[in-house]
Amino acid sequence: MPRALTTPGVTTPSAKPFGDQLRKGLVAYVFLIIAMSYLDRVNLSIAGPTVQKEFGLTDVQLGYIFSALWWGYALCQVPGGRLADRFGPRRILALGMVWAGIFTALTGMVPSGSSTALLALIGVRLLLGAGIAVTFPASNRLVASWIPSSERGTANGIILGGVGLGSAMAPPLITWIILEWGWRWAFYLRLPVAVLMALVWYWLARDTPRQHSWITEKELDCIESGTARPARGEEKAKAARWGAIFGNRHILLITASYFAFGYTAFIFFTWFFKYLKDVRGLDLKASAVYSMLPFLGVTICSPLGGWLSDILTKRFGPRVGRCGVAAACLVAAALLIALGTQAPSGELASVFLAVGIGTLYLAHSAYWSVTADIAGGSAGSVSGLMNMGAQVAGAVTAVATPLIAASFGWTVSFLVPAALCALGALPWLLVDPTVRLET
Repeated sequence: MPRALTTPGVTTPSAKPFGDQLRKGLVAYVFLIIAMSYLDRVNLSIAGPTVQKEFGLTDVQLGYIFSALWWGYALCQVPGGRLADRFGPRRILALGMVWAGIFTALTGMVPSGSSTALLALIGVRLLLGAGIAVTFPASNRLVASWIPSSERGTANGIILGGVGLGSAMAPPLITWIILEWGWRWAFYLRLPVAVLMALVWYWLARDTPRQHSWITEKELDCIESGTARPARGEEKAKAARWGAIFGNRHILLITASYFAFGYTAFIFFTWFFKYLKDVRGLDLKASAVYSMLPFLGVTICSPLGGWLSDILTKRFGPRVGRCGVAAACLVAAALLIALGTQAPSGELASVFLAVGIGTLYLAHSAYWSVTADIAGGSAGSVSGLMNMGAQVAGAVTAVATPLIAASFGWTVSFLVPAALCALGALPWLLVDPTVRLET
């Protein structure tokens, strides 16, 4: 017999939008937030050759600008996650969207011909990275409060699919804007979109299910029966001590693996477009089309991997459904990316590499689901630490890739992440996803 609720605003499904599926509506909107945030991350990669020519930048200088965003993003992951734990994902995600819109627009305002243009571009991208750093930790904090453990693989897979959608949209959209209006407009137009999306999110979302007037008794029971304490029934859960977080070997192992994941993934967000155009010899329009393929793979495989992970977890337990899936997919992705470097044409290389990164992203939801399961009310802080590992890798990728290419060739630049990807499977063999973090 369902327990009685005293929470004001709990209603029958027919009385409010979304019925018993409000949590899925929030997940769908976070998917859009992630998609838009990835336009901010890859827009300069697409505009890179044009910007490089206008500002007279070398490949290494352009790498410094790419890297600045990832350093700002990496260094603010942990504080961003803590802010989400402290103030809730509703406010922090809204603030992050507006911040990102402002600094994306400021990127387009840096004047060419100035002696300080390089430093200005680095500074603006650094601050942009700091602002968007809250996006994933705050999203995972929302998942920890709103999504039952049995659904987290699918929910995280859908959210992380926004990475692929935003990245796939970027090449044709930004290329079209550049050809029609110039590269700067690709950055200016992001601000009004960011403000609108932030306002809609703040109106739609709440930090916990009990705070939302649209929640129904059936959905609240479903959520609270599948969320670990302290998230269950508490408006403000106490976050774990930093000593407990940094002393948890399972969290550190996942972070180490996510570093390898990040190095592999971020070469596609920084140098892949230029690789197709300058190394494989595809023209601007062909590069825009073929550079979409890896991100379409991400869009499809992120939710697919999350769904598969949930199915196998229910049947065989989390060691198989989370850890086993992640390890197997990382090894398979490493092989496919290595094969892509040997393809005889740019078109065929794009296909192999797209399948490779798609396979990599089959593992993506496992990282976020396991950190939400382990951390509970500290999911923002813990996933921020984990994501910092990937973003440090992204910053390293941005600078290391052209340096490796200059010394050993572009093939080796892609073989390095393939090797790291394979090594990233090993920590998953030692992770126990049933361990819970002390608070």
